[in-house]
Amino acid sequence: MLIRFFYTIGIYIYGFIINIGAILGHKKAKLWTRGRKLQKDIYAKLSPADRWIWIHVSSLGEFEQARPVIDQLHIKYSNHKILLTFFSPSGYEIRKDYPNVDMVLYLPLDIPKNIKRFISAFLPELAIFVKYDFWFNYLYYLKKNHIPTILISANFRPNQYFFKWYGMYMRRYLKYFDHIFVQNNISKFLLEKYLILNVTVCGDTRFDRVYEIANNPIYFPQIENFINNRFVYMAGSSWEEDEKYIAQALKKFPDWCYIIAPHEIHKERINNLKKNLPSNAVTYSELTAPNFDISKIQNSNVLIIDTIGILSNLYRYADIVHIGNGFGKGIHNILEAAVYGKPIIFGPNYKKFQEAVDLVNLHGAFSFDNINQYLDILNNLYNDKSFYNTASEVCKNYIESNVGATNIILKYIDDKLKETW
Repeated sequence: MLIRFFYTIGIYIYGFIINIGAILGHKKAKLWTRGRKLQKDIYAKLSPADRWIWIHVSSLGEFEQARPVIDQLHIKYSNHKILLTFFSPSGYEIRKDYPNVDMVLYLPLDIPKNIKRFISAFLPELAIFVKYDFWFNYLYYLKKNHIPTILISANFRPNQYFFKWYGMYMRRYLKYFDHIFVQNNISKFLLEKYLILNVTVCGDTRFDRVYEIANNPIYFPQIENFINNRFVYMAGSSWEEDEKYIAQALKKFPDWCYIIAPHEIHKERINNLKKNLPSNAVTYSELTAPNFDISKIQNSNVLIIDTIGILSNLYRYADIVHIGNGFGKGIHNILEAAVYGKPIIFGPNYKKFQEAVDLVNLHGAFSFDNINQYLDILNNLYNDKSFYNTASEVCKNYIESNVGATNIILKYIDDKLKETW
């Protein structure tokens, strides 16, 4: 009880710091505080007859993991309403109009008065937390109110504070979940070591999501015209360090078609990128403009994607995919490319991501940390058909062998909701 008191004090201090940041003009802090203030009157508008299923995610990455489950809940439980909450402004701002849920809110700060009001307003029949973003006061009051609560797509590691000597109190809250769905056996063994036994290994729902995208293709005729049957090198979520390597590939393989989707797409970033590329580089905005001069395509082999939301569908056009930020904090999502059976390359910082480690070990993905290594990989993939086809098949098979997490989770949800009827 005493530790929870100090935890709550810490949450109050956190909220105070965010509010100060908002006053000082920090963009995300302003969105964070303003969004929570604007939704305070929503509770009074709710109907007591509504039956809610609540899903909470931290930001956009966790949303993508929850998305297959959300979409299936939307189909299967049309007599329920679905509430989606975000902690982060970046996720909320992009997905606040997501059509397969009935309401999208910021998660109220994890303090008792907020939680009591939130739970009494919605009275969810089921609460679903995703991966890491669960809050201890919420878990306490959900348990106290006998609301079934599950954690999906969880991934635990020995170095997390739950498994340190000082994490004993926080670890206790993991037992407040009715069930925990983990991505791998390591997570299950860790939890069972501390007698947390309500655990199922079901894999990662992201596999289901990318598999669904690949099987419901969206086509881009202007990009197809731009490619014009050329060999395609595609860079997804690239950073400046990645683009230094791409510049060398342009010199070595000038006949290829290069499609570059930088991680950031603000005007200054796009202009700087264009300065470091051939002068005939074209942006997606230019390519799709009504008055675009089609003759420019004939003289260009570089297309810059300066819009969001289409990258996962573009990978189908690639022959080789370069995933960005391997020279930064860690690579971005590789599953979106692997599902199409595309050999993948990236920088050295990938070992925090199990799917990247697996695909490197299986020779479907390749890491590099110097220019000679990089060009050797490209040369082998381009000139050795057997080497390319093997890598391609590895990636495709890896995705197909890991789909199914969503169905396991939904089976549990079906059984749990039947208990509440």
